[in-house]
Amino acid sequence: MDDEFYGWAEGKLDSFGELCGTEIDQRASHTDREGQPKLIKYDRLGNDISEVWLNEGYKKTVEQTYNEGIVGYVHKPIPELNRKGSYLYSYAQGYLLSQTEPGFYCPVTLTMATAYLLDEYGDTELKKKYLPHVLSTGEVELYEGATFLTERQGGSDVGANEVKAVLEGGHYKIHGEKYFASNAGACGIAMVLARREGAKSGSKGLSLFLVPWKTDDGKLNNLEIRRLKDKLGVRAVPSAEVVFNGAEAYLVGDPNKGIHYMMEALNLSRICNAVASVGIMQRAFIEARNYAATRHTFGSYLTDFPMVKETLVKLAVRQEVETGAVFSLVNLFDQVSRKDESITQEDLALNRLLIAVLKAETAEQAIHFSHEAIEIHGGNGYIEDFVTPRLLRDAQVLTVWEGTANILGLEVIRLIERFDAGELFLKTITADLNKLPEHLKVYATPVWKGIKQLEAIFALLLNADRDTQTYHSKRIGKLMAKIYESLIALKDAAIGGERKVIIARVFLQNTWGINEHYDEEMLSLRYYDIILNYGSVKASIG
Repeated sequence: MDDEFYGWAEGKLDSFGELCGTEIDQRASHTDREGQPKLIKYDRLGNDISEVWLNEGYKKTVEQTYNEGIVGYVHKPIPELNRKGSYLYSYAQGYLLSQTEPGFYCPVTLTMATAYLLDEYGDTELKKKYLPHVLSTGEVELYEGATFLTERQGGSDVGANEVKAVLEGGHYKIHGEKYFASNAGACGIAMVLARREGAKSGSKGLSLFLVPWKTDDGKLNNLEIRRLKDKLGVRAVPSAEVVFNGAEAYLVGDPNKGIHYMMEALNLSRICNAVASVGIMQRAFIEARNYAATRHTFGSYLTDFPMVKETLVKLAVRQEVETGAVFSLVNLFDQVSRKDESITQEDLALNRLLIAVLKAETAEQAIHFSHEAIEIHGGNGYIEDFVTPRLLRDAQVLTVWEGTANILGLEVIRLIERFDAGELFLKTITADLNKLPEHLKVYATPVWKGIKQLEAIFALLLNADRDTQTYHSKRIGKLMAKIYESLIALKDAAIGGERKVIIARVFLQNTWGINEHYDEEMLSLRYYDIILNYGSVKASIG
């Protein structure tokens, strides 16, 4: 960010962070336990109204968050600056929000995706009618968004979708069922994939439609909610089975590119998923650190015990590095999303590759962090009076939403085959490693070994059959994550001072299994104070 934008954003994020850590956090607990969305299927006369009740606290969180421009300022000017914001700023807001209400960050994500699709591919009339509402920061009625892909028979296999779009009297009507439709009943409009009559089978025969939840006169748009899903976590967001009975719909963009458009939006959502993951990681770490610092047992505080210190250091280091990695990706995504002439096909391929790799890695770590926070708390960590059970429940869905590890592994293989993304990744990482200052290159040895491993895997799989390639796809993604995050740690160390050097050293040791069986250096104990409390390096060494 330039100085003007940074100065404005820093103040806004500080105040929004305070709001998240107080009011929004309290409401999130209430929503999760007592105030979950409820389906009001019928009115008193027996008419199907398919309304979703949302508690007043949740609705206040909706108002406050969107009014901060978490969606709007990506696409419209910030009044104080007379310029648009950026995805970097929006994702920074999402990082704060996810530490307290990751369930609500799902509707925000869906609204971001809806805004992108409408702004990028909607015609002039659609934009004029709906975009101001989707981008609302309080000046007009807000229309939250939704993206409805999943069908009962399809799941990740979107090409098996059966929902139809029938042209009737000059307008398209949607018929069929979406089986897992998040933000149903809370959205103003939904972006829906459907197959036009006569369109080819498979994913390439799908078109994208904008479907208003209600007609202009306030009635349901020939649709109904069969039931709300009873989910393990992220209970703040209503997820439903939605049946379309001739809902009026508007074609968005080229009718032959619906799946292409939705996949672009999916990449945006996958970054949201990674941002939510590092947000949950941060909250889990904070809860573990604070509890350990105040819990007195066996005559000492938990933070006096070496094993606890090591656990906290590992959490702090990984969270810091993975957050840096995610926002490094966000910076690239911001550039790619502008679609200017300076963006190359290599930029596009690397962006998609890093999205797949980091989405999978951060989602897995969010679960691990939640588990570790529960263990630090002991029995209390398992009690719903504490936030830790909700963190674990909310984290679990992040491995599933926007593509499982298996689907993301297939994406990695696809990118390697179509865009030579493997060689591009190696070239990029190698160039950046060679630019490191000399005093840091000694720590890069395990990363170079990882690169050699990756090169060897690529060579073995080059002529392998399909089963062999897909069998190894998740392993490739995991190794890429280790290499990329290690690079981020070292690049941070090059500009961030001695503390960042220590962070990099600890991260590399833990990531690559150095001293795994006998840790003679015990860096986590030596540098506990500087890593967790930003103490002086000299004091830590002494």
